[in-house]
Formats: sequence, C-alpha cells, structure tokens
Amino acid sequence: MPYHHGNLRAELLARAESVVASEGVDALSLRSLARDIGVSHAAPGRHFPDRQALLDALAIEGFERLGGELSAAVGDGGSFEDRLTRTALAYVRFATGHPALLELMYARKHRETDEVRAAADAWAGVLLALLAESDVAIGDPERFGVILLAALHGIASLAAGESLPPAHAPDQLAVDAVQRLLRGSRVD
Repeated sequence: MPYHHGNLRAELLARAESVVASEGVDALSLRSLARDIGVSHAAPGRHFPDRQALLDALAIEGFERLGGELSAAVGDGGSFEDRLTRTALAYVRFATGHPALLELMYARKHRETDEVRAAADAWAGVLLALLAESDVAIGDPERFGVILLAALHGIASLAAGESLPPAHAPDQLAVDAVQRLLRGSRVD
C-alpha cells in the first residue's frame, strides 16, 4: 500500500468515530481502520501505538469539541439565563449528534490519563465558569452543574434512543430544564 501523504492522524480519528457510531467500540481495530483508509496496517502505529491509545485520543478530541461548542454558545452577550440556555442547547445538540462518541467519553473505555482528564476538566470548566457568574441564587455552582448536566444528558440519551414522545423536542426540553432549574418546578 502507498505511503499516506495526508493528515493520517485526523483521518484515523474521523474514521474511528464513524466506526464507533455505526458499529460500536468493539468493532474498532487499527488494522481495519488502516484498510478502510487505504494505508498499510503498520501506518496507524505512527500515531497510535495501540487501540487503547486511539480510544484515548478519540475521547480527548470529543471533550475538546464539546468544550469548543460550549464556549461558542456561552459567548459574551445576553443575560445569565440566555447564556446558560445556549450552553444547554449546545450540549444537547452535541450529545444527540454524536451519541456513540459521548458514550465513549463517559463510559471510560479510554484510560484515565492526565491528558484525558485535562480535556474532560476543560469542557466542564466552561460550564462551571458560567455558573460561577450566575446572578441567580443557584447555590453551589458545581452541584447545580451536575444536576443540570444529568438532566441534559438524560434528555439527549432519550432523544438518541428515540424514546422521547413525538411532542417533546430535545431542544425545547433543554430550554425547559434550564428554566425549571433556575425558577423551580412551579408553573406560573
């Protein structure tokens, strides 16, 4: 097979994400990725010494992409509630758009290395920084963040599994989750 002249690392990660999404983590192998991309079976070893290193890199990339999307959603403008709502929507959209990647990120199929932990902490830091700026009485920002994330992740999981009733769109449920958590469950 010919030497690969493009960005092999990026191609391997993209193809790995595609395989995970369509066939699951167990179907992932460096040899099959090399075959799919059209490089020698040894070529992936230049970037990933083993399958586990590939899973780690895929989780890191997922955390970085999620963090980037949340950072963009937070932005600079609007009230705290507006910014939190945009962030919640960004999380749900990422999660429903990449459910297999999100499962890989949370299921700890990757190793708990310093690099993986730093990537996970970075995206969570985006949410925590926003919550720390709250002008609403939310109590402990970390605890509020965990509760919000649990609600959003649940909404995304139900949507990805096609388990939401048709009348309940994930985006509207995310908005509702933010509003109810900020105001309580009382309906005016």
